[in-house]
Amino acid sequence: MTEAVTRLLEAFRERKPLRSGSLIITLYGDAIAPHGGTVWLGSLINLLEHFGINQRLVRTSVFRLAQEGWLSAQQVGRRSYYSLTDSGRRRFENAFRRIYAQPAQQWNGRWCLVFTALPGLDAASREQLQRELGWQGFGTLAPGVLAHPGLDAAEIQPTLEAQGAQHKVVVMNADGGSVLGEQPLRELVNLGWDMAHLAESWGQFLERFRAVWRALANAQSLDPQECLLVRTLLIHEYRRLLLRDPQLPDELMPADWAGTAARLLCRNLYRLLQGPAERHLLATMETADGPLPEAAPYYFSRFGGLDQPPDALN
Repeated sequence: MTEAVTRLLEAFRERKPLRSGSLIITLYGDAIAPHGGTVWLGSLINLLEHFGINQRLVRTSVFRLAQEGWLSAQQVGRRSYYSLTDSGRRRFENAFRRIYAQPAQQWNGRWCLVFTALPGLDAASREQLQRELGWQGFGTLAPGVLAHPGLDAAEIQPTLEAQGAQHKVVVMNADGGSVLGEQPLRELVNLGWDMAHLAESWGQFLERFRAVWRALANAQSLDPQECLLVRTLLIHEYRRLLLRDPQLPDELMPADWAGTAARLLCRNLYRLLQGPAERHLLATMETADGPLPEAAPYYFSRFGGLDQPPDALN
């Protein structure tokens, strides 16, 4: 295996605790969902072994994800197959749409505000809702006040309905562009989001994956298994940071924001890896009906467009 990829995998395996459930979520959202959303547990076990996650931990993790409503299990003979639930698929779509979408070109000065400190919402429900909205890029401006520049109130309606909070919070669209100057706006951003820590994390991401990019972009050939492993870790690390990053408009961002360079690197590396990675995925993952089905058309719109296999173009 390429030295840079070996170092990447070793660094992941050395993490304590090793959050296998989070990696499984990444794998389902990035790789399995476009291929129908169902896979044999044995396929997962075989793949996750490369990340240092043993069979017992995989079984425990998918069981917990099923309890939390992400996955549902089906027994066929002696084999277990795990599928995305409807609510799990919806939560994936909310999060993963941000990962692969093109960045907004221009900001109109609009904000989406959510007020959660109301009597109808108990503390546990409020915390869960704020976590879900945080995954969509909302920042906390004050206790019970969340904000996002760019989203429209209608875009978070499915999240509110899924949490049973559509009649328990107040959601407003606000226009602050003409009221606040540039400096107060930047102070507001620093209040709602920890930009300094996020910048440091993006810098570490760039350092880690630039080494992988240089190694694989210059390789004479790409190993499909290696490509799937790298693609999974790439999106796993990118997802963890992006869901903390509000992807604020340029007007609100520090100069030379590392997240911008990280997005370009992620896009380029993903495009390089996706063809061989897909071949390995289809060759090794199984459903109750046999191999995984081909990827749904929406998969190929990721990062502004991916190369499709020749037979998909006919």
